[in-house]
Amino acid sequence: MSSLGSWGWQRRTPPVPALIERMFAELVPVYDRSNTLLSFGLHRWWRWQAVRYAGAASGMAVLDCATGTGDFAFAFWRRIRPTGRLVGVDFCKPMLERAQTKAQRMGIPAEWVWADVLQLPFAEGTFDIAAIAFGIRNVADPVACVREMARVTRPGGRIVVLELGQPVLPLLRPLYWLYSRYWIPLFGRLFAGKGQAYEYLHASAWSFPCGEAFVELMRHSGAVEAVRAIPLSGGIAWCYVATVGRRA
Repeated sequence: MSSLGSWGWQRRTPPVPALIERMFAELVPVYDRSNTLLSFGLHRWWRWQAVRYAGAASGMAVLDCATGTGDFAFAFWRRIRPTGRLVGVDFCKPMLERAQTKAQRMGIPAEWVWADVLQLPFAEGTFDIAAIAFGIRNVADPVACVREMARVTRPGGRIVVLELGQPVLPLLRPLYWLYSRYWIPLFGRLFAGKGQAYEYLHASAWSFPCGEAFVELMRHSGAVEAVRAIPLSGGIAWCYVATVGRRA
């Protein structure tokens, strides 16, 4: 168990990788549609905003960690095409298979790698940008994840984290809590037959640090600098952008 009490958060029940992998594997058939319905389509805009803040440009090499079915990677491809390199990594094979199928259908020449984000199979400084969307809260050690993403990114490159959080607007916060606490699990039971999985999604989003608390978490990695936190849709989602520091 990793204690992060210095910024007011401690993961009391670390995710069990095998359980998380099985949960996402079971969600593959409904994953994309569920994201769209539950976020009212906002998840696409959040990804586009994160790509913009990342400063992605044609010819860059981008790594999408915990890529899922590939939507974040595809958003990056629009900026780095036609000569960029796009790599998606996930530890859930069914998710990667869905991402590969989608990429082939869209004609996107991405590479798909089955790997753990805590042990990325790439050399130091391989990428210009390493990103992760809605995945870092499912990692047993988020600080180590940031450190590993920075390792495979060149000095001066960018680390981008897109994650759900807690709204900062006073009126939005209780409304969103009620929505995520009651409607999301009910949606999971009715639409996907996976109420427990969607209950986990609510609980993990509300217990995970966001805003300045997550900025401190990233700084604690010792691998990044100039960390920014940008609230999206009033803080329902957050985009964090940091620069990889020079290595000793």
